[in-house]
Amino acid sequence: MSHRSLSGRFLCLLTFSSVAALASAEEQIIRGDVLLMDRVHTAESSGILLPKRGMLMAQVESEFGAPSSRVAAVGGASRAQPPITRWVYPEFTVYFEHSHVVDAVINRAGPLEEGPKRP
Repeated sequence: MSHRSLSGRFLCLLTFSSVAALASAEEQIIRGDVLLMDRVHTAESSGILLPKRGMLMAQVESEFGAPSSRVAAVGGASRAQPPITRWVYPEFTVYFEHSHVVDAVINRAGPLEEGPKRP
């Protein structure tokens, strides 16, 4: 068997292995992206108005009413860990740092929806 023939077979095997590994990695990425895209699509198309980043607690309560529950602040022991408070509404949850909104997220649509587990 010539050196050239052996090189060609090795290159063919290497190429096949690379394509198989790439296809496997691509399949995993696609599965993860589909779940993320479904969740983002739900948030954008839900029509639910959410508090904007930077709003004050008083503004949120004035615009959206009183929350269903207020979860006590966690953190706050140091400047690097400011107090984070959570207000839960029927359709969304608002996170505050001190008294300013840092994020607002739509609650899970139902018990079968996959997503972060609640504590």
